[in-house]
Amino acid sequence: MKKVLIVEDDKVLSLLLMKMMEKMEMQVVATVTEGREAIRCAKDLNPDLILMDIMLEDDVDGIDAVSSLQTDKINIPVIFITGNSDAYNRERAEAIEYVDYLIKPISYSILKDSVDKVKN
Repeated sequence: MKKVLIVEDDKVLSLLLMKMMEKMEMQVVATVTEGREAIRCAKDLNPDLILMDIMLEDDVDGIDAVSSLQTDKINIPVIFITGNSDAYNRERAEAIEYVDYLIKPISYSILKDSVDKVKN
């Protein structure tokens, strides 16, 4: 069973994402709300996939968190799930590797299509 780290500061959406992952038969190893915590959990738990919001509760946003992991040679597939469709964040994300950049709200089928890119 694949392990997933959910990084999302909206508790309701975090729970919804957890339910979607369980429906896909994936194990959620942690849900966190801050970028620094996301970096620590990714290093400690070594998930197979990270679902990453961009705007988080601390001063490290999702793009910075993924960039930090990749700088440390920790290359875990990432799907950004964000309300930030602006060009600035899109361009920042383009500088790092990620599987998909999904704009909230997302449906189960859209998320499943993205997760299938990682599985294959």
